[in-house]
Amino acid sequence: MSVLAAPPRPRTWPRTVAVLVVLALITAATVTPAIGGIRIDLGTIARHWHFGWTKVQQMFDPDLSILPRTWKPLLETLEIAVVGAAASALLALPLSLWAARPTNPTWGRSAVRAVLNAVRAVPDLVYATVLVAMVGVGALPGVLTLVLFDLGVVVKLVSEAIDSADARYLEAGLAAGGTQAQANRMMAVPQTWPAYASQVLYSLELNVRISSVLGLVGAGGIGRLIDEVRGFYRYGALGVIIVEILVVVVLIEVASNVLRKRLR
Repeated sequence: MSVLAAPPRPRTWPRTVAVLVVLALITAATVTPAIGGIRIDLGTIARHWHFGWTKVQQMFDPDLSILPRTWKPLLETLEIAVVGAAASALLALPLSLWAARPTNPTWGRSAVRAVLNAVRAVPDLVYATVLVAMVGVGALPGVLTLVLFDLGVVVKLVSEAIDSADARYLEAGLAAGGTQAQANRMMAVPQTWPAYASQVLYSLELNVRISSVLGLVGAGGIGRLIDEVRGFYRYGALGVIIVEILVVVVLIEVASNVLRKRLR
């Protein structure tokens, strides 16, 4: 009676070594100024690290006198984040359907994706800087920036989820005589809803973090106060503001996780 031998285990280590060597060469090239890489002076970091440590120590000595001034800008930050997420959510669902192959088999899909790729390629601070110059200082440029940022992220992720899902339910609807719009409304939207809701909640979490920074360029929120206390070297007050933002972000993340579980 013959015994079947297991096939030999494939040798994967040569490919792993090759990938590591390539990554090492790319890393070396990016930190070599002579060939266009960036300059990283580890000696300077080693000599002057204590300056940064001093600032960290000052941040751990909280200046609670800043608290009365933080409530209003922190509330404005939350308002910017929520309004930006809500406005982008209204636009993201139809755009996601237009950007996915099963729900939009026409040439217009490529145009929608090209525009969204261009929107997503621009950093949020660049949007905020330009919009502040266009519409003025305040919450409005912050909201517009978050709408653009959220659309780029949510539409990409949701449309890819539609592309990767089984589209036979749409084919059945079309075969039964329905139009593409009817099939999308009656079949694609219910199937897409969990992924769409999850990504909208994720964008809300991101918005709180981003809107805290947009104020540095005049787009409203607590970032303007951060810029002010940093300019006056009040690192104790800066530490208090950072803790407040951290608490708000954690609370929103906990709430969004609870909502995600209910939507499953």
